[in-house]
Amino acid sequence: MTRPPSVALRQRLARARDLVEVRYDEALTVPVLAGVAGLSPFHFVRSFRAAYGLTPHDYLTRVRIDRARERLAMGASVTETCLDVGFSSLGSFSTLFRRQIGCSPSAYQRAVRPVVQVAADLPRLVIPHCFLRLYTMIPDSLPTCP
Repeated sequence: MTRPPSVALRQRLARARDLVEVRYDEALTVPVLAGVAGLSPFHFVRSFRAAYGLTPHDYLTRVRIDRARERLAMGASVTETCLDVGFSSLGSFSTLFRRQIGCSPSAYQRAVRPVVQVAADLPRLVIPHCFLRLYTMIPDSLPTCP
């Protein structure tokens, strides 16, 4: 079992995590993120997982899926959403979306769209996974398809 990262290391990892949150639609690789944190790629992956419970790739995928949920709820097409959040393959996007959310992107959109008719209502439906992971005891408590 690994020890939790130190405060200084967590601050370095937070820089890479913040980059993922802002530039999720770009091709972010482990070497790029490790460079932002000032760590070797292998040490970065181990430390990131120890700090956040996910590998950098899994975290990036979660962020992308969360942003996709927001876009789908606002009425964007599945293909447009797939490309806008950084996925290059509609098939892999749909598979990952189904795995994390519990239904296909189009089924999610059909179920959610009647609930979110005004843009101001969107925050009531979508809670970022980072808040759920921080403030709940359940590690993977993403809201599932309505």
